[in-house]
Amino acid sequence: MPERLAEMLLDLWTPLIILWITLPPCIYMAPTSQTQVLMSGSPLELNRLSGEQRVLNRSKRGWVWNQMFVLEEFSGPEPILVGRLHTDLDPGSKKIKYILSGDGAGTIFQINDVTGDIHAIKRLDREEKAEYTLTAQAVDWETNKPLEPPSEFIIKVQDINDNAPEFLNGPYHATVPEMSILGTSVTNVTATDADDPVYGNSAKLVYSILEGQPYFSIEPETAVIKTALPNMDREAKEEYLVVIQAKDMGGHSGGLSGTTTLTVTLTDVNDNPPKFAQSLYHFSVPEDVVLGTAIGRVKANDQDIGENAQSSYDIIDGDGTALFEITSDAQAQDGIIRLRKPLDFETKKSYTLKVEAANVHIDPRFSSRGPFKDTATVKIVIEDADEPPIFSSPTYLLEVHENAALNSVIGQVTARDPDITSSPIRFSIDRHTDLERQFNINADDGKITLATPLDRELSVWHNITVIATEIRNHSQISRVPVAIKVLDVNDNAPEFASEYEAFLCENGKPGQVIQTVSAMDKDDPKNGHYFLYSLLPEMVNNPNFTIKKNEDNSLSILAKHNGFNRQKQEVYLLPIVISDSGNPPLSSTSTLTIRVCGCSNDGVVQSCNVEAYVLPIGLSMGALIAILACIILLLVIVVLFITLRRHKNEPLIIKDDEDVRENIIRYDDEGGGEEDTEAFDIATLQNPDGINGFLPRKDIKPDLQFMPRQGLAPVPNGVDVDEFINVRLHEADNDPTAPPYDSIQIYGYEGRGSVAGSLSSLESTTSDSDQNFDYLSDWGPRFKRLGELYSVGESDKET
Repeated sequence: MPERLAEMLLDLWTPLIILWITLPPCIYMAPTSQTQVLMSGSPLELNRLSGEQRVLNRSKRGWVWNQMFVLEEFSGPEPILVGRLHTDLDPGSKKIKYILSGDGAGTIFQINDVTGDIHAIKRLDREEKAEYTLTAQAVDWETNKPLEPPSEFIIKVQDINDNAPEFLNGPYHATVPEMSILGTSVTNVTATDADDPVYGNSAKLVYSILEGQPYFSIEPETAVIKTALPNMDREAKEEYLVVIQAKDMGGHSGGLSGTTTLTVTLTDVNDNPPKFAQSLYHFSVPEDVVLGTAIGRVKANDQDIGENAQSSYDIIDGDGTALFEITSDAQAQDGIIRLRKPLDFETKKSYTLKVEAANVHIDPRFSSRGPFKDTATVKIVIEDADEPPIFSSPTYLLEVHENAALNSVIGQVTARDPDITSSPIRFSIDRHTDLERQFNINADDGKITLATPLDRELSVWHNITVIATEIRNHSQISRVPVAIKVLDVNDNAPEFASEYEAFLCENGKPGQVIQTVSAMDKDDPKNGHYFLYSLLPEMVNNPNFTIKKNEDNSLSILAKHNGFNRQKQEVYLLPIVISDSGNPPLSSTSTLTIRVCGCSNDGVVQSCNVEAYVLPIGLSMGALIAILACIILLLVIVVLFITLRRHKNEPLIIKDDEDVRENIIRYDDEGGGEEDTEAFDIATLQNPDGINGFLPRKDIKPDLQFMPRQGLAPVPNGVDVDEFINVRLHEADNDPTAPPYDSIQIYGYEGRGSVAGSLSSLESTTSDSDQNFDYLSDWGPRFKRLGELYSVGESDKET
């Protein structure tokens, strides 16, 4: 009550104080310190009370002012009088002029230069500028000379309640957990007031709730919002809208106010247990469902949200706990029942389960609300399905000896139809697993028999797949792997482990081990191999060699004497009989080749050939190889030399002795002399490759390849002149580029004074009887050769 009374008195006296401050007479302000200058023009003595007091002489000032005030937002028909400047130097003769400068001088504040009255000519706003600093000076009216130094003073803008409170950060949002106790803090809001917080109550704010009661309350001065009701339930109402008001002037009438909104959201807590939608669930599932398949879903509803609604599901009782399992779906918040083990309709047709749903996150504050769990019953009915056959064993292992007879029974597989209406079963072998068709199976009873002979040494294991098919429904099939192991029998005789070749030194000693051999057997007896070695009966008393059995199941061959001579006998053959320990035992004879060799003194073999024996002493095999290499090199050099000599004797120009055309050129020696050669141009009968002087050489590779004229076919060597002339005549008649001398007229000229008859072949084709050239042999050796050529050509023609 005293505080309220003081506020009322302050509100009454405030306007009176403001009015007194703004009165026209000059205001005298008491000094705030001993060093403040109040007046000038007369000495001022400042006496200090202590022993350090001293007198300060100052000149007296004539200003009788220090600070002025003006109300903001004040407006009227005339400018507002703020105050008056006066100096004691002014005798009233109006010879002093007052000058004003500084903040707002001339624009906001105006001074009467005669009286010193200061007026505000504009409306002021304290929130824009709270005070103005100005400078006043008194000067001589006529000379404008300052009568005393300028002096500063302050005009303060007096605040009035012209700004309403504002919530700068609104609207607001806040959360509070549901079921909170009474008075739980939600949030706090703050409003701002642009008025002067120091002067008066213009900025003193009081907060209140206009809307949102009775759920929330607010502290009037701190604006802290709290819950006004206990145990508010989110499931009943989740969101609340609160309207908050801030009022200045301490909340009194006439003050200004501002409002904002606050949205309060209740956050969830785990205050509700899960609850199944129904107490009994029914599901049906076929018996052939795949393991892991979802059979059904159960769900316990929880009014809470988020992690507070998460529940875990378990099977806590029932006759199917071993066959079924339940898992929790975190997204859908339900339980999924899945199959763990195969079902059998013929064994059990239904199962009953008791499932439980319990909250994962428990809030101990609400444990008194009861157990946060619930139970339900699940009944699962098994439906009959046509199932495939079931074998009596998941795998089968059979054994058979490799010498088993064909069509003998190896083993048997069995299967049954698990359905109530049992169907007969038919068996077969998957031939993809038995490509060689080594086994057969009886379709009715599943007995497996041997179809082809077995050999353990080729393959020990045979893996096949047997198929069981229902006769009534061929789509129902089952498969089972069958492994067949081939057992060993003693059907392979032992033999040498490798191809041995022993070497015996001529200078060896009696009893020296020549070679150690071992045997191998393709069979695989249970107790391992044990071999017996012996010589043939006729070789038991062998004068040269003997044998010795070693502990490691090997055999050593020893020499009985020394003095072996490879000139007398280079190679010895020693047959050895090897027997195994099988039942019955098998044996074989292997022959060891023993070669007599020349060795060094330390027993190193140097040579095993008889020819090497006649070489000089000390001549090694390397030296012999070097000598042979030199001989071969000399022979190669001689052959190359002879070949080069033959190439040098051959003419550089290609001329074939068998060329009939060249023979024609040479036979003119027996004719009419030079007249025959002048009668025609013999170049026509030359080698076509030699036209225009181009004759290829045998010793160099030509730079350019000669290209014959188009239309001229090459004529092989060894043909008769008649055929050659006819071919060339045909080519000349059809070749427009041929020279003019290539004609038949020049070739028909026989010359003058020739003793021999005409040898021209132009008229030699009149009859077959005219083609006998044996008479040329009587003309001499040269014409004999010509006759042989023509005879050969004629015989070739007939052929």
